[in-house]
Amino acid sequence: MKQFLSASEYIDLDHPTIRQKAQELGASAGATNTHELIRHIFHFVRDQIKHSSDYKLNPVTCKASDVLLHGTGYCYAKSHLLAALLRANGIPTGLCYQRLSVTGDGAPYCLHGLNAVYLPEHGWYRIDARGNKPGVAAEFHPPQEALAFPILAPHERDLPEVWSEPLPVVVTALRSYDTYDQVLANLPDVELFA
Repeated sequence: MKQFLSASEYIDLDHPTIRQKAQELGASAGATNTHELIRHIFHFVRDQIKHSSDYKLNPVTCKASDVLLHGTGYCYAKSHLLAALLRANGIPTGLCYQRLSVTGDGAPYCLHGLNAVYLPEHGWYRIDARGNKPGVAAEFHPPQEALAFPILAPHERDLPEVWSEPLPVVVTALRSYDTYDQVLANLPDVELFA
C-alpha cells in the first residue's frame, strides 16, 4: 500500500498547502471513523472545487496543489487533489478511469478520472469527486458505488486498474493546453483491446 500513500509530482501531498488543507479537513470532519473522514474530504473536493468544463474556468490544472490553489480542475485533476488529501490523512488512495462516450451515444470516446480508496472491510472502493449537476449524482455510500456516470454506450468501459499515478495520456492532455476549452476539444482516450 506504500505507493497509494506516497507523494509524487502530481499528487503532491507534501506541498504545504495540501498538508494544511488535509489537517484542516481532518480536524473539521469530527470523524469518529474512517468512513466519515473520507466522506468529508470527498464532499470538499466534489462540492468546493469547480469542474473546469462545467464552469468554463481556467487555468488548466494538473498538480493537486494547483487544483487547490485555483479551486478548479477537470475530473482528472480533481482526482489528483482527492488522492493527495486522503493520502495525507493516511488513507490509501488510487486513481481509476472510465472510458466514456463524449456525446453519450458512441464515438468519440474519452477517459473520465475518478478515485479508489482502500477500505479494509470492502477492498478497493471507487468514488467520483467530479462534481454533481443535473443528471450527475456521485456519492460515498460503501459498499455500493455511486459514480457520476454509468457505462451505457458500446465501447464504454470501467477500466479495472487502480493506479498510484496518473496515466501519461492524462498528464499530457492537462499539460499541453492552456485553456479549459482546448482540453475539452482534446480529451484523452485509450485504445481498448479485445
